[in-house]
Amino acid sequence: MMEWITQPWPWYVAGPLIGLTVPALLILGNKTFGISSSLRHVCAACVPSGIPFFTYNWKKEIWNLLFVVGILIGGFVATTFLANPNEIIIAESTIADLTALGVTDYGNLLPADIFSWEHLFTAKGLLFFVIGGFLVGFGTRYAGGCTSGHAIMGISSLQWQSVVATIFFMIGGFLMTHVLLEPLMKMVGF
Repeated sequence: MMEWITQPWPWYVAGPLIGLTVPALLILGNKTFGISSSLRHVCAACVPSGIPFFTYNWKKEIWNLLFVVGILIGGFVATTFLANPNEIIIAESTIADLTALGVTDYGNLLPADIFSWEHLFTAKGLLFFVIGGFLVGFGTRYAGGCTSGHAIMGISSLQWQSVVATIFFMIGGFLMTHVLLEPLMKMVGF
């Protein structure tokens, strides 16, 4: 019975389900989809320091915080109780590229060679978690939203700036993957 939920869903099922969140949120409450705005709401609720950016009625956006809590709970349930028992399928070219960078463990959704507690306080951990996290946060704020907000909500509601932001998100991802990743990995001794 539960086997269908533990298997990867094809794109033609998962994609429309994600896409249908946009009209559902708009129709049910005139809400927009996006995750990065939830950090602003948390800061406005927890750090009342008089900063104008955080001075607004964050309680009107409590639904967004509940949405993020639901994502966290759903992720925990999915990885703990509904994990796909099959080995993760990775393209041979990707395996070759990752092996050249020292990544050899493909047993989990995230490679333990990079994402583990023992690597957190190393140069590699500093690069991935601290500097990477800062760059993601800065880029999200600078772009006026995250990839999900722009690509899913912004494009579907015909916002030109979301089209431009999504194009540059993709260009940045391609540059990082194909140009900058290998030199950065060598720099931190990976």
